[in-house]
Formats: sequence, structure tokens, C-alpha cells
Amino acid sequence: MNTSSNMELIKVFGDQPLPRFGHTITLISKTKAIMFGGATGDTGKYTITGDTYLFECPSRKWKRLEPKGSQPTQRAAHAATSVEMLQLVIYGGATGGGGLAPDDLYLLDLRSGEEECNWIVVPVVGTTPGRRYGHSLVFSKPYLLVFGGNTGNDAVNDVWCLNVEKAPFFWVKLECKGDLPPVRVYHSAALCATGTANGMMVTFGGRTADQSALNDTWGLRRHRDGRWDWVKAPYKPTNEPPTARYQHSTIFLGSLMLVVGGRTNNVGESVPFEVYDADSSEWSRFPSIQRFRHACWTLDNILFVYGGFEQESPNIPTETIAKADLSKYFQSNAYLSKYLASIQPNSGTTGGYGKVDQQGSQLGGTGKGTTLGMNSDNMMAIEGQDGKNMTNKTITNPFMNKTVRLSDQAVISVSYTPDEDPNNLIKMIPINKLEEESKKLGAGFQDPNRNANQTALYYENLSAPFISSLLLPRDWYPPSDYKFTFKRDTMIKLIEEVQKIFEQTPSLLRLRPPMKIFGSIHGQFAGLMKFFELFKSPSEVHNEGDIEGFDYLFLGNYVDRGKYSLETIFLLLALKLKYPDQLHLLRGAHEDRKVNKLCGFAEECEKRLGEDINDPGSIYQRLNKLFDYMPLAALVADKLLCVHSGIGNTLKSIQEIDNIYRPTEVVKEPSTSAQSILLDLMWSDPLLSENENLSMSEEKRDIFGSNLIPQKFTQDRLSKFMKDNNLHMIIRSHEIVQEGFEPSPSGNFATITSVTDYMGKYQNAAAIAIIRKNNEIQPRIINTQLNSMEDEIAKRAGMGKSMGGNNMTQGRYNNMQGSKMDTEDPSKKRPATPPRMNTKTGKK
Repeated sequence: MNTSSNMELIKVFGDQPLPRFGHTITLISKTKAIMFGGATGDTGKYTITGDTYLFECPSRKWKRLEPKGSQPTQRAAHAATSVEMLQLVIYGGATGGGGLAPDDLYLLDLRSGEEECNWIVVPVVGTTPGRRYGHSLVFSKPYLLVFGGNTGNDAVNDVWCLNVEKAPFFWVKLECKGDLPPVRVYHSAALCATGTANGMMVTFGGRTADQSALNDTWGLRRHRDGRWDWVKAPYKPTNEPPTARYQHSTIFLGSLMLVVGGRTNNVGESVPFEVYDADSSEWSRFPSIQRFRHACWTLDNILFVYGGFEQESPNIPTETIAKADLSKYFQSNAYLSKYLASIQPNSGTTGGYGKVDQQGSQLGGTGKGTTLGMNSDNMMAIEGQDGKNMTNKTITNPFMNKTVRLSDQAVISVSYTPDEDPNNLIKMIPINKLEEESKKLGAGFQDPNRNANQTALYYENLSAPFISSLLLPRDWYPPSDYKFTFKRDTMIKLIEEVQKIFEQTPSLLRLRPPMKIFGSIHGQFAGLMKFFELFKSPSEVHNEGDIEGFDYLFLGNYVDRGKYSLETIFLLLALKLKYPDQLHLLRGAHEDRKVNKLCGFAEECEKRLGEDINDPGSIYQRLNKLFDYMPLAALVADKLLCVHSGIGNTLKSIQEIDNIYRPTEVVKEPSTSAQSILLDLMWSDPLLSENENLSMSEEKRDIFGSNLIPQKFTQDRLSKFMKDNNLHMIIRSHEIVQEGFEPSPSGNFATITSVTDYMGKYQNAAAIAIIRKNNEIQPRIINTQLNSMEDEIAKRAGMGKSMGGNNMTQGRYNNMQGSKMDTEDPSKKRPATPPRMNTKTGKK
């Protein structure tokens, strides 16, 4: 049997299907897969089937199912995909003898159990994609997508869409503008659910009209305004291009597209197993998995391949299942090995904050990452279900993959006296009618939530224009005239409402994970959108937002240096108003009128808003007044302190931060302890290595234009402060670090920056830190060579090369050349702050 040395045939049990090809296998749960249809016999004399089998991975057992309902006709070369847990759909296929299967959409429902499973013909009105074979079917919730194939006479490249959440169901042919993939049949397609290609249907290879094999990759995406378009995936020129092939299969693991098997135009040619990283645009090649017209699926890091033909017997199908441990397959590629480990269950360190893995580990997205975990001496206790502490144990959350749905109805229960029948006092009412229910609850009843509901609605309406216009991770591009066009009254109202929230907020926030931590942004709005695009945003948009699962914490420096400080600060203020308990904004060194008047923000307000910044009623002055009210630090899970800069030498207890009265201004020559602490929180830097102590102790920093020496603090000072305050770690921003995220040698202190290629001078990477519920810290890195601000702006205008780009704003980008945003950069009038010395190399 011709299999790769890294492949292993597994012994199976139960009702084993006949050898076949052209079938489908679809995962309907983590460990259960459904095989349907295909052809049995050899290619000279074959029989098309309509069999339905269940394969259980843990027991390796096949079971033939006898579904009830409207059984699909026999078919091969059809397409199938899962739509919800224990449900799948199939469409199209060939029936043999030149015939094609009907254009009905079939759904197999196993929610009532395997013995009661049922085939259903989905009722569809209007035009359908028509009969076809060798096509693909992908579910990108809530849309079913049919692409390509052969309609009986010709290969096609059309795309059809059906929204499963809108009845009556109907197919829509998508009219995509711009470049389109060539026609193709026997290609592959799969959904990418993370990283740059998040939410895209990604298709690879196939056979085109002249029967030649293809090796191109395309992504189909939907914009928020309802547009769909294709984006051709870039390939790094340093890589050898992938092998052209058809009758293969693909599957995604994180951002990795696995291309398995297939055949080329050369009979008997060995086809390598290849992997494409949608984030880095790199291809990797591994030993061949020699199957075609097969089906495959994955369970954690195990790849399973069933049926189809092998190259040594291309006319006789096999009934075997081969498996490959991808961790072994990827041993020769350090990057893929680390990435694979990072996305597998229990792959991270469980525990609290502290020691750093100095070697680092790749954690998805682009660039390098490091996982921070506690050693056994500092492990944080995690409370188990029995209420006892479970230290030094790896905790698996059994509900991690559960889907939580909010009902559109609420249960109302009211009782006035013990004698009333409770059955008459419990009812279901629509959520949107809930506010009116208080009127029916009897005389004198007061709804305690009525004012809160009205306030929330006001906040929603006030924040909506900013969020809808600015929170566009894939689709934001700079205004061609460099104007900031929101109404002045609306901006003032937003500032006032967020200021009221800050006035009620303590100086020291006390937060709980999970959360995402952002460092300095400095008006690099395109870079902020890139983080939101790659790692999701603070919103409730399906597949794009994760505000229900994460708090967001920003460490200050929203303005200055970059060209889009207004976009940055107003979007964050709008998000703060919409999610006041989930999004948190700390004050940074540049949220200070003395600083941002010198470093660019004042001039940006002058030019873009056309206002006198010295007017007390100006947007600029109103924002600086708000900055005086911002909180100053955050304590996460009682063990992780987050500040903008540092602890200096005055701060003794974290309670002293909470005691600082606001509003307050930062003064360069403090006369009180509170003023000294505030100055240190905004400006003090660490000296955490011998190299730093020798070279940086007298380094000057241009504060308030005074060229003063800011307060420094040493490792000894840091260790004592953390011990006295029972802290495990401190995360700060303020300084630029070359890798975006830089832990100290001791591992209990880290600097993070979320701005790439600071001031266009240092080619530094940018990062955010994700704090998991188990207190694991995972940096997410964006490398500078592909994601500097200017490159990102160019990409968003259709001139970039990543899968996230498009060609629809080329004219707008061209119009920006020579505009104020390119010829007048107020931040360039102030010199850039030099990056932090690398604590490991002693170099900047």
C-alpha cells in the first residue's frame, strides 16, 4: 500500500463501507463524521451510491445509517458541508452516464439521534445554481456558498449564496466586481475562521476549461455593506509555488490551509502535501499523501484521509483510512510546529502571571509571540467545581466550544400573594416588549431599570455614527481631503458623556480576564484597524467581534505622532460609551495638553477641524479636559498591574494610585507625593539589566520640551514593590520595543507597543497581549515589514498585496497623493523618542 512514511493506516470496526471515490465526509461534531455517496467499483465499471455512514473517531467504528425522509438520489462528485452541530447539507453531483443530480438542497438532521436521523429537502424558491458536479459548498454563517464546477457542458466560476436565517429560502447569484478566479472544476474550498482571511471562503486549484491544472488561491469575502468580492491570495516570491492539482482536498487549521493529495496533468506524478499560511502568504512543502478523489477531516492535530485512489493503483479505489500526526509532519518546520502547538487544546501554560518562556512560541496571526505562564512556585489558584483550590493543574473548560444563543423572549414571573396560581404568573414575552411590561404589573409598580434603559438607548444613538463610520477593520481608508467630518455638536456630546463616565470611575480599575491589552497607538488608526481585522474587534458583529468574550484595556498614548489621532480617540470614546463596563481607557503621557500641543495633536485639530485650539470650547480643549479625568492604572485579577509607563521611586502601594484625585494635570516639577506618583505613572522607565544601568541611567527624555531626565526604577526597586503589593507581573507601554512585546529578563515585567515602524524610523513590530481566563498571557504580533502605517494605508487603497486588500479605492488613494496628509505631518516637527534598549542584547 503506497502511503507516506508519516501516514499510518488505522484499523476500523463496524459496518465498513465499500471502497469508493468521489464521496464526501463531513464533520458534524468534534468526533463524528458523515460519509455520503460516491462511486464504488473501478473506473471501468463503477456504481454510483447514495449510502450514508457515520464514523466515530474515538472508537474507529463505522455505522451504516438508514435516515428517514426524502433520501437524496445516488451521486458522486457532489459537495457537502456542516451548517450546525449534527446537521449537514449536500448539493449537486453526477449520477453516472452523463447525468447530473437534481438541483435540490438536502439537509441531514441527526439532532434527534442516529436512529431517528432524517433527510429533508430544503424548500427553496426562485432560481437555483442549477445542476453541476465538481463544485464546492462552504458555510460561512449564515451563508451557504456554491462555487464553480461543471454544469454538464462547461466549467464555470459563478458563486451562489443562500441565507439560512431568512425564510423563504432563495439562492442569489453574486455579482462580484473586480478580478475573478478562472473557471474551474474539481477544485477545493474551505472556510478560514481566523487571521487575515477570517470569514473568507478560500478556494485552491482545480482544472480549468483547457483541462490544465491550477495552483492559484482566491478568497471570497463579504463587506458590511453587503458587497462580495474576490481577492487573489499573494504568494511570497521567495517560496517555490505550490503544485498545480485537481481532485484534491483542503482543510483549515487556524490560518493554515492544508492541501491534501490530488493529481496533476502528468499521469502518476507524486503530488506533495502543501500548507499555505493565509497570514504570512508562505507555502511549505512536505512528503506526499498520495490520494485523489478522496475525503479528509481533522481531529485536533491528526489528519484523517479516507477512500479515493492511490497513485500506484489509479483505477481501483481504497477503503482504508490513513492518519497523519501533523506535529510529526511539521517537525522540519519550526514555525509551523509552534503554531500548531499554539492552537491545540491545552497547548498553553495554565496558571498565573510570571516567568517568561525566553525562547518564545508562535501564537497565530503574524510575527512572533511569547506565552507567559507561572512557574509552580507562583501558580495562581483556580477554584474547582467543588470549591477547593486546584493549583498546578491544567484545567480544561468543557464548555469552551459551546455556542451560547440569546433568546428573543424573556420569562416573566410575578407574585403578589401566596394564594395566587403561579401558572398564571409566568409567561414569555418578546425582548423588545420587555420595557412595556412594567405598565402591566399593577398600580404603583416602578421599573428600576427604566432610566437605565433610556440612558443606554441614548448612548447607543450617540456612539453609533462614530462606530459605523470608523470601526471598519477591513474597509477603512483615509479621507481624501484629510477632513474629520463629524458634526461638532455630536463630538462635544460624546466627549461630555464619556467624561461623566470617567468622573464615576476610580483612578485604579479592578478588572478580570479574559481581556486584550493594547499599548501606545499614537494616531496610527490603520494599524489599530489591522489589529481589529486580524484578532477581532470590540463589537458584536458575528465572526468579527468578540466583546461578549473579552474586555479591552488600552494603556494610553492615543494621540500625537501619527496622522489620525482624531479617528483613534473618537472611535475609542464611542466604544467606551457603548461598552462602558467592557472597554477601558487609561491615561497616557500624551493625554496631556502640554505634550500634545507640541507633538502634533493640536495642529491636527487646527487643520482638520478648522478651529482655534486656544478657545476653551474647542474640541481640542474639551478632549484635554476629558484626559484629566481618565483612570491611571488597572489591576487585573489582583495580580497583574497595568500602567502606562512605570512605578518610579515614589509609589509604595497600589492604593496610592486609587487615592489620586481627578481631574488632575501632570506637572513636571511635582510638589506633592500624588503629583510625583502621577508623573512616574506617565513617564518613568525601567532599568532592568546591567546594560541598561550603564548606558541609560542618565539618558534624557524630552518631557514638556524641557529635556529633563525622567525618573528611572531598577530591578531591585521593581522586585520589592511587587513583593510588597503581592503582584506577579506588571505590563506597561510608553516606550517602543523592537519586537512589539518585550518581557524583562526576570519575566515579571513587560513592555508592549501597538504601533508599527514608529515615526517611520525604527521598523519595530507591534503587539497586543491577550489575557486568557486562566491568566495565561499570549502576545499577538504584527511585523513591521508588511504592516507599517503607510503600507497599510496603501493596501487599503488597493495597492497592497495581502489577502485583506482590494482594488476598489484606487482612485481615492491617488487623490490623496500631494494632499495635506502627505505634505504636512505636524508630528515630524518633534523628534521621535528612541526605542527601548533590548534587555537581552543590550542594543536598541
